[in-house]
Amino acid sequence: MLSSLFPSLSMAKHYYYNNNVPPETFCDSTEDPPYCKTLLANQYGNAYDYGRICVEKSVSQSLTFLNLMDSYLHDDYEYDQNTIRALQDCRFLAQLNYDFLYTTQETVNKSSTVLQSSHAEDIVTQLSATLTNQQTCLEGLESTASDESVKSFVSSMLSNDTRLHSMSLCLFKRGWAPDKKIKHSWKHNGRSQYKMPKRLRDMYDSSRGNHGHHGNHHWRKLLQTDTVNVRDMLVVSKDGSGNFTTINEAIAASPNNSAASDGYFIVFIKEGVYEEYVSIAKNKKHLMLVGDGINHTIITGDHNVVDGFTTFNSATFSVVGEGFVAVNITFRNTAGPSKHQAVALRSGADLSAFYMCSFEGYQDTLYTHSMRQFYSDCDIYGTVDFIFGNAAVVFQNCNIFPRLPMTGQFNTITAQGRTNPNQNTGMSIHNATVRPADDLAPLVGAVKTYLGRPWKQYSRTVFMESFLDGFVDPAGWHDWSGSFALNTLYYAEHNNSGRGSSTLGRVLWPGYHVIGPTDAANFTVSNFLRGEIWLPQTGVPFLNGLI
Repeated sequence: MLSSLFPSLSMAKHYYYNNNVPPETFCDSTEDPPYCKTLLANQYGNAYDYGRICVEKSVSQSLTFLNLMDSYLHDDYEYDQNTIRALQDCRFLAQLNYDFLYTTQETVNKSSTVLQSSHAEDIVTQLSATLTNQQTCLEGLESTASDESVKSFVSSMLSNDTRLHSMSLCLFKRGWAPDKKIKHSWKHNGRSQYKMPKRLRDMYDSSRGNHGHHGNHHWRKLLQTDTVNVRDMLVVSKDGSGNFTTINEAIAASPNNSAASDGYFIVFIKEGVYEEYVSIAKNKKHLMLVGDGINHTIITGDHNVVDGFTTFNSATFSVVGEGFVAVNITFRNTAGPSKHQAVALRSGADLSAFYMCSFEGYQDTLYTHSMRQFYSDCDIYGTVDFIFGNAAVVFQNCNIFPRLPMTGQFNTITAQGRTNPNQNTGMSIHNATVRPADDLAPLVGAVKTYLGRPWKQYSRTVFMESFLDGFVDPAGWHDWSGSFALNTLYYAEHNNSGRGSSTLGRVLWPGYHVIGPTDAANFTVSNFLRGEIWLPQTGVPFLNGLI
């Protein structure tokens, strides 16, 4: 129809997005025309009008769902512990969704047809996270909740709401957020260095001297100058020499809703094993946690799904506060392989960064749940799907260590959870090293290890310019369940090295690709995360482009 009316698609798009057209005509260009037509019935306007209408409906419905969760968790209702945990997850995620959608509504109501690209990307990130939160709530109910009536009703409501929120994302991208274009495919001429704040550097010097485990040449090189704006600092020490003896006390004492311009509030966690479950809420913004080094500052727990926790709330450490940074900390879940899903760290913190940290577990170690995240010079240990989630995330210069799984299991490094083609999410693993952990190394011939498998329909993962040791299976990737997602996923490899990097024996799925530098540039820090805008203020080193 468009080609017969207009000589070019761009002219057709200009017409439909700037002139009033009936929803029957407009909806034909969306991904779900029947639902779109039902949603916009009896309306008349242009693309921006329809986008506002859809977002307004999403806000209203998200509030209805939030109120439903409150009613279920009212003291008058009695459910078993498993159902309560699943509902608590849903309530937490519903609040996030309402906040995200309300922000989107404010944005589209104030804008006409022009929106700064970075601002549009912020909204796409939030709308993408809204869908992820819906899916997480649903999975927790299905896997954990015991009350069938609650499970059935809430699941039905989630399904309907997800269609609505998906349409909001679709219409927002069509109206306000142009498709992301490659800005450049240049190679970076150097990697920035970590610059520790002077106050923290002085504390390291006074507490460790020049001969402690932070006094080596490499560490001294990292502490050259200040680039991080510091608001204030607290110290946690188990021996009582700091402001607090627990991490949770320090988090509670940190300020709420700090702006980026206020600077980072730093919590310095001295050496020790902290057996705590730490959760950093949305109002705890621009926190920076700095430890005494990997295997020196350790945060540990053992929650797991076998003991009745959802995967989401099994995390030893969880964070959703925007602008979070962690440096020199080990995050650990000690539940072991027999307890299945057991998360060491879960992050839904937008514009968050982790530097020189270690994440240790078995199945589902590191849950990069949602929003935009960056990991630099980190160690990641696990077995099944041990890097998973649906964030837009880049891992750079990280060491990835598959461990020895239970008998009969195989290792899958990644399980990316993109459920909608409009989501800006995916995993980019850049300049990483993939080697077997010490317990797996003697038995690599008996255990298969794959780069990943498609957890969700539009799973998206790229390994580029990384070292893949010979224990990686020649097929590279494993299916989730038969032919599920093999046509819709996007898995790619670019310029990897090592005996496990050969693509000659790789899977022949339609969604698998061996890509060149132009396509690989889409998944760099600059193009995938717009990292050059927000990472410098964290002080965490990064490469903007390809090596």
